[in-house]
Amino acid sequence: MSREDRHPLKALPNRLPRPPEELERLEAVWRTPQGWRLLKSVNNTTIGLLYIGTSLLFFVLAGVLGLLIRMQLAVPENDLLGPGTYNQIFTMHGTVMMFLFAIPVVEAVAVYLLPGMLGARDLPFPRLSAYAYWAYAFGGLGFFCTLFVGLAPDGGWFMYPPLTGKAYSPGLNADFWLLGIGFIEISAIAGAIELIIGILFTRAPGMTLARMPVYAWAMLVVGVMIVFAFPAVIGATTLLELERAFDWPYFIADRGGDPILWQHLFWFFGHPEVYIIFLPAAGMVSTMIPTIAGTALVGRRAVIVAMVAVGFFSFGLWAHHMFTTGLGHLEAGFASAASMAVAVPTAIQLFAWIGTLWNGTARHGRLKMSPPALFILGFLFIFVLGGLTGVMVAVVPYDWQVHDTYFIVAHFHYVLIGGMVFPLFAALCYWLPLVNGRAVPARVARWSFGLMFGGFNLAFFPMHITGLLGMPRRVYTYPSGLGWELLNMLSTVGAFIFAAGVALFFGGMVRALMKKEKDPGNPWNAGTLEWLPSESYATRSIPQVDSADPLWTNPGIMREVEQGAHWLPGTVTGKRETIVTSPVGARLRYLLVLPTDGWTPFLSAAGTAGFFLLLTAEQTMAAWICGIVAIVTLLAWLWEQDRPAPCREAKVGEDAEGNDVVLPVGATGAASHSWWATIIMLIVDAGVFLSFLFTYVHVSMRLDVCPPPGARLPAWWMQGLSFALLLGGGALLALARRRPLAARQGVLRWLLGVAIVLVTAGFVLELAGQLQSGLTPTSHAWSAAVAVMVAYQGLHVLLCAITGMYVIARSWCRHLTPYSRGSLDNTALIWYYTVLQGAVIGIAVHVWPRLMG
Repeated sequence: MSREDRHPLKALPNRLPRPPEELERLEAVWRTPQGWRLLKSVNNTTIGLLYIGTSLLFFVLAGVLGLLIRMQLAVPENDLLGPGTYNQIFTMHGTVMMFLFAIPVVEAVAVYLLPGMLGARDLPFPRLSAYAYWAYAFGGLGFFCTLFVGLAPDGGWFMYPPLTGKAYSPGLNADFWLLGIGFIEISAIAGAIELIIGILFTRAPGMTLARMPVYAWAMLVVGVMIVFAFPAVIGATTLLELERAFDWPYFIADRGGDPILWQHLFWFFGHPEVYIIFLPAAGMVSTMIPTIAGTALVGRRAVIVAMVAVGFFSFGLWAHHMFTTGLGHLEAGFASAASMAVAVPTAIQLFAWIGTLWNGTARHGRLKMSPPALFILGFLFIFVLGGLTGVMVAVVPYDWQVHDTYFIVAHFHYVLIGGMVFPLFAALCYWLPLVNGRAVPARVARWSFGLMFGGFNLAFFPMHITGLLGMPRRVYTYPSGLGWELLNMLSTVGAFIFAAGVALFFGGMVRALMKKEKDPGNPWNAGTLEWLPSESYATRSIPQVDSADPLWTNPGIMREVEQGAHWLPGTVTGKRETIVTSPVGARLRYLLVLPTDGWTPFLSAAGTAGFFLLLTAEQTMAAWICGIVAIVTLLAWLWEQDRPAPCREAKVGEDAEGNDVVLPVGATGAASHSWWATIIMLIVDAGVFLSFLFTYVHVSMRLDVCPPPGARLPAWWMQGLSFALLLGGGALLALARRRPLAARQGVLRWLLGVAIVLVTAGFVLELAGQLQSGLTPTSHAWSAAVAVMVAYQGLHVLLCAITGMYVIARSWCRHLTPYSRGSLDNTALIWYYTVLQGAVIGIAVHVWPRLMG
């Protein structure tokens, strides 16, 4: 019988009062730094608020750019903006909205809300959250500033080749988009890994998956979608930057490339991104509506299943954006069917929300039109209309007619603003009291809603008609006499009315935040855990959960938790801690010691952002200095982790019989949360590699003869010996991992050293074979596709060498023990993946062309 099965998970309120020094120690450990030292804070509440504030800043900046676009299009033949400036502004508007606002804000709200909602003290990797935020803030602000020096991208937020290749865009504008956005997407992936592990491993005891809040379910689905979707855009941006920087012709048709390849990769990310934006908003709505209605969510399980189904179907929709590119009938039919099918689970959620409001009306007579309720009702109206036009453009012949018109602009604004912005403003009204106990004044929020709702529909509904009348999108002006003048003027007036509503709302929010802090209590009588009394350490004790709405089923839980009557009422190791529970049943697993505040995430993020931005600006020396800072601080950050715990076991509470409940401190191997985080990271890694492999297959299938004339394959024996060396290195690491760590570790270090030599020699032999065969990536897209896979494998071999030497160093310093072996276990995963990737490359590059021949 396992430890977690030996006692029932039932915490009883303590009969004896908790000693006051216990609370003092807890407050001291979790105290938030003040002044400029706030920059080193890693607490989820601090990082979450900074994250939300920065994303809202980008929303305002992108909105200002949108107003400039509307001013330019208000009247025909306007010369307010020149064509070059307009292209930069229109590109930055879409890019900032999609990459610097929409995705970051949903992760930001999750970082702030989820620990409290799950009953945890913090997310499991606080420094990763801090790194993800600072990388996003530094990189995003640096990227936006390119607009003021004429270096902003001007190829559209979708960056279609060949217009973004060197032939048509010779400056640095496109490079800033490619390197800047690709880097920011890495930040989003880091946030997704944090959220997935946090949701699965740090829920309060008793919070099974069936009891988990719907918002947490939404973010879990979104995190998984990010892991599988975002690598495609990272791969695409890498390929286009390689083409621009080194003339590797992936998208140049004259040398075997294909511009449509970019669209496949970009939209494999781009359409799931729409639902990555929508699902968190849907999760917020599913959390707020039961509180507003005063009754449980109708069809809760159906809503959760519908969210999972939306995530699944979204990956079959990327060709939805490519109907006009000449897809075959089968591919177009499949994408059209998937585009219509995704409406079914979305409709299930809509009917559940309407049914919940109906039940609330039946129970209480009428619904109170609070500010969150108004914004949610506005969301329902606008999003349904956007969904209806989405079904229309899923019909291939109709899409052919309206694809490049303002009808599409109207459609995606109804979906994105209606589907995300209005729920976000409802969430700001609903959860703002958690910050300082103050809410946006109800009168301000109502006026703001009226201006935003009316202004939005006035701005974007006429665009449907403008598009049907033939107005193309992505043009900076238009002639008079085409019947578009009045419609465009109405859209411009509506945009400014909408902006006035946003400005009024933010003014009221800032005013509320500036007021003196007070206890928020539970102002909406909500049933979820984020409304428990909390301080910088989150809740005084981690609650035992027995329902999906614990504050409704056990009203006394707020007092019990504040008195320290549930799990982990203090700090048992003298450090920051939270409890890890099992992913499905939320049964006690182990006590997780969390890292404290520190400068390394801030400095590492600053160095990483500086490296990418300065390298793009061709400031090579400064860029490499920043890169070295990033690597050194990252290694220092990692070196502090995986140390032996202060104790092996710790008491976290009492069971129903009054017996002490003791948990191990930390875990190793597959029981560890860090092991699973490494697995997710490698899934992302594999996604990037599969983008390169898809490129290779796509280019190969377009050839009459593979390899193409002028290219040849390396000798069989070189590839065979190369893989044998790689496999031997992996086998030695596996052998080292089985060595007992309680004894002397000299043999382990020798095994790791020889393994590093073998994998390095294997890659050198592979590279020598390719060079001997005359591989020239600039000559043909096929050769460039081979080169990028070999280079990616070389990057992994370098990573294997670095991680291997890192483990050797930890062994020398006696930090590698049977109870602190995460660095060895996680390094082994990276090595195993590298061996597997090498095998796939060998089959693709050396076996498949010979079979085709």
